[in-house]
Amino acid sequence: MRTDDQTEVLSLAARGGSDQAFSRLVEGHQAALRAFLRRASGDWGLADDLAQEALLVAWERLDRFDPKTNFRAWLFGISYRLCLAALRKERRARARDRAWLETRGSVTSADIADRIALDRAMAELPLEQRAAVALCLAGDFSHSEAAEVLAMPLGTVKSHVTRGRAKLIEALGGEE
Repeated sequence: MRTDDQTEVLSLAARGGSDQAFSRLVEGHQAALRAFLRRASGDWGLADDLAQEALLVAWERLDRFDPKTNFRAWLFGISYRLCLAALRKERRARARDRAWLETRGSVTSADIADRIALDRAMAELPLEQRAAVALCLAGDFSHSEAAEVLAMPLGTVKSHVTRGRAKLIEALGGEE
């Protein structure tokens, strides 16, 4: 930990572009910063990522730091705001996942059997047909987009999709 005078001198040098001064500031605060973020986030991996991000943000915004103020408080403030944003993002993602799972309904054994049969039928297709079917029927690509991705003529992609679709329907025992 640095005294206030040392921190002021180092922060002035760092603001002047000294990588070494900023490095010394980081050395004096990073352990406490990581510990704070681990406690605040409850996730060690996230805390380490946030600490790195906070240090990058601090370096980028060093020109906004007033050397007469407390560097540690400024750095921890940056990290706290990053932590809040990350936790909000994670909370929203969990809410989206829950909502998606609720709209899916329950998966029946028939659904699972159909998926297994489809995977097997897809595996039986020649590679080019499988790729064209995957892009156009499952991936929502247009035939021309798939032709570009696969570096094939448009007509060839259309043929692959048509033949592949027919083979899948036959393999699944269905009709059109």
